[in-house]
This record gives sequence, C-alpha cells and structure tokens, in this order.
Amino acid sequence: MPTEAIAAPSRSTASHQTVAVIDIGTTAIRMAVAEISSEGNIRPLAALSQSVNLGKDTFSRGIIEKSTIEDCVRILLSYRQVLSEHSLDRPEQLRCVATSAVREAQNRLAFIDRIYSATGISVQPIDEAEVSRVTYLGIQPLLKEDPELKDRNTVVAEVGGGSTELLLVNNADVIFSHSYRLGSLRLREQLEAFRAPQSSSRKIMDQQIQRIIEQMTQQLPSEAVQELVSLGGDLRFAAKQIIPDWTPEQVVRLPLSRLEALTDIVLGMNEDKLVHKYRIPFPDAATIGPALLSYVHLCRAFELNQVVVSNVNLRDGLLTEMATRGAWSQDFVNQVVRSAIDLGRKFDFDEQHARHIAKLCRILFQNLRELHHLEPSYELLLTVAALLHEIGLYVSTGSYHKHTMYLIANSEIFGLSQKDVQLVALTARYHRKSSPKPTHPVYTALDRDRRIAIAKMAALLRVADALDASHSQRLQEFRFSREGGRLVISVPHIDDLSLENLALRQTGSLFEETFGLPVTLRKLRP
Repeated sequence: MPTEAIAAPSRSTASHQTVAVIDIGTTAIRMAVAEISSEGNIRPLAALSQSVNLGKDTFSRGIIEKSTIEDCVRILLSYRQVLSEHSLDRPEQLRCVATSAVREAQNRLAFIDRIYSATGISVQPIDEAEVSRVTYLGIQPLLKEDPELKDRNTVVAEVGGGSTELLLVNNADVIFSHSYRLGSLRLREQLEAFRAPQSSSRKIMDQQIQRIIEQMTQQLPSEAVQELVSLGGDLRFAAKQIIPDWTPEQVVRLPLSRLEALTDIVLGMNEDKLVHKYRIPFPDAATIGPALLSYVHLCRAFELNQVVVSNVNLRDGLLTEMATRGAWSQDFVNQVVRSAIDLGRKFDFDEQHARHIAKLCRILFQNLRELHHLEPSYELLLTVAALLHEIGLYVSTGSYHKHTMYLIANSEIFGLSQKDVQLVALTARYHRKSSPKPTHPVYTALDRDRRIAIAKMAALLRVADALDASHSQRLQEFRFSREGGRLVISVPHIDDLSLENLALRQTGSLFEETFGLPVTLRKLRP
C-alpha cells in the first residue's frame, strides 16, 4: 500500500481534532488523514493511494463490475484499519466522496450500498459544481500567496480521469467555472472503442481533445487568460521528469516546449514500457499520455508558454471544509453571490430591486431564527433565490415565476450543487401565486426536510418582496415583535405603508400557513 507522511496514531483533543477524507476517483482510491487545530490549521498525518478500475468499467460498460466493487471494498477495509489506528471511529471525523466514475455508473446505488454494508463507510457522489467548490477551497491559499498569480486572470485546471474542471480566478474571485467531459481515462476508453491502431491513436486523441477545447475557448477566449495552474498527479509526474530535483511542496513553472517534448516521448511508448521506465502503476501508465496531451492543448489554446504545477488536490479542499466544520466562509459566500448576479445580468434583471430583496431576506432570516430554525447555509440559498426571483420576466410576464424556476434549474451557479440549485429554483418559483401543492411533481419528489425548507424560504421571500412592492427600496429599517399571535414588522420614518400592506395581504398567506403567524406591517410609533 503506497503511503506518505505516516505519523504516529493520534487522538483528538479539545484543541485538536483528527479527521480523514477519502476520494474515490476514476483510477485510484486516495485517503488523507490530518489533524485540525482549534484555529483551523491543518497538519497532514497520512496519505494513502491504491489503484482501481472504476473509470475503466464505467466509461467502457456503463456499470461498475462486481470484481471492481469488491476491490474497492478490500481497499476501504484496509483504510478502515488505518482509521482505527488514528482513533477515527465517529462518522463526523470522516468524509468519503466519489467523482465521475461512480457518479455516472448505472449501478452507483448498488456500489454505494455494498461499500456501506461491508465497511460502514458512507460514500457521497459529488457533482461537478461541488468539485469546483472544493477545488476553489483547496487552491485559494496558493492564489492569494503567490505574487505572480494574485492579480492575474488564472485558469485552474485539473484533467481528471473522467472530466476536466476549469476555474477562472482573479485575486481569489471566481470569474467562471465549468466542467467538461474531457478525461484521460475517458479518452483512452474511446480509443479502445474505436479499435484505433497505435499509429493513428495520437491523431484521434488530438481531434477528441481539440473538440472539447473549442468549447472551452468559446466560453473563455485566450485573451481572458494570463496563467494556467494545473492540479493532479499527471503534471506533478511531468515536473519530476523535467526538473529531477523538484519537490511537490514547491510551485514550479514548466515551459510548454519541455512539456511537449515529454508528452511526445510518453505517447511513443506502450504501457509496459512506461511502467518499466518510470516505475508507475499500470492504471497511471494508461492515462498519463492523454492527460499530458490535454494540458499541452490547453496551453496552446490559451496562448501560454508555460504551466504552473501545484501540489493541491481534491483532498486539500475536503480537509479545508472539515476545518471550517462545513461552514461557508465569507469569501465563498461572496463568490456564490457574484455568480448569481452574473446570471441575473444575463437575463437583464432589475439588479437594484434584486439586491434589495436579497438584503431584506437576510434581515428576515437573521431576525427570525427562532421561528424558522433553518441551518445557516440556507441563508445563502435564500439570498440567491432572492437575487434571481424575477429572471423569468426575460421570457414572459405571464407565469414568469415558472420561467424563473426553469432558468435557475438549468443554469450553473458557482459553488452550489445540483441539489442546492434545485432548492433555489423552487424557492424562487413559490415567491408568488400558489403555494406548494401535492400536484407539483418536482416539489413532492423531495424529501420532507427539503420540502419544509423550501416552504420556509419561500415564505420569507414573499414577505421581503412585499416590503419592496414599490421597487423603490424605500424601506430600510425594521423592528420585529410577536403580539397577539402575529408577527409585527414595524417600520420607522415611513408614513404610508398601504402599498406594502396590500402586497402582504396578497402573498402573505404562505407565511401564515408555514409558521402559523399572520404578518402585520405598521409604522413604528415613537
């Protein structure tokens, strides 16, 4: 079992907590064990990796073979022993995620159930948006600390086995994020499906990569990119071959010319020769060539003559999340809000009104915590729903709330998973007209907790929208109280509240249905 930096088993204390993260990828299952201080500092304790054929199964046959599942069980049982040595026996001390190879498998539920029943480890498949969010968390310190990257438009790219994640970042602000179906193992499986001879395999890979690269450059023109930072082991392998004394702790810039030369050498060798020459596992030998070729094409497409190699990986982001106990940092919240505003601008939304409704929703959320009892993370989802609640007007004024739901549900919002986006879309959909009903299939398909969360957020959004019925942002200050079975919102300095009271009467029924309290709006008495 390959391991690195194994430390003596340690136990969590009041000031330190030992945790672990497991990444079930396309070609390997990797685990990192670390100690987190009370200040949120992370000290690595152990790193483990073992090869698997998950991606080969999924990308060639659509399912994970039984033998591969049992290989994963065996590996995770061996990891469970390491977890025991570090006294990691509580569920909250471990997070296990799976990426595209599990996410795309037709039998992913059977895989997840088998792993849990055999090892007690709960596997969470994460979608592309979650991968982007975790990647951002992991790479953020490097982008802030490296003076050459800090104020430049930097593309962060990881060519994985099944997909390529791209983030365009400037001064730690996410400008763009997207996931593309460009993966080193996926490319290799396509070659095998074509039964391509060795002599033409390079040409076919070039064509397949270029097809996806053209999608990238349509969304990210070359003039928008000044630096390319690579994540993952393939470029670290390249760095070690090109600069023999390089250590992973160092950030290094590889010239494109030398990366091209190494790529030509690697692609000119079969897997047996690669394993013998470079002492790498067979699964890595199958994917290293397509991965390096993908990075070469990325550099050329963005007209860059070098690529920055970092030691950051998905596990770093996962550990950062655990260090913050799952709380969303203000930096991350700002990126999500920025992404939502960019989406709103695409649909020509009333930005001033949308920002004010979002502000009112935050005021309501924070002042009515004892009423709604929602987790803090829902404040961000409500804010995004508030920002986007009227974008359906871009399509039509009739039933625009339904158009809003469709547009949100079919858009990408940085940092929000597909499940989060669905909650946002439904919350925005119910900001007007009818309340959630059993005849609404998307709503009723959700579990009870999420249905209740949507009803609560939509009720708050309706009140916020009524408070700016004039679209003038004239209501800025509020006092909240409960009097005689009512929620009373008192407003200073405003004499005429008739328009807002009319709007509350028209839309406030959902608040009373959800919380059992009617809402009354009145002028604050001196």
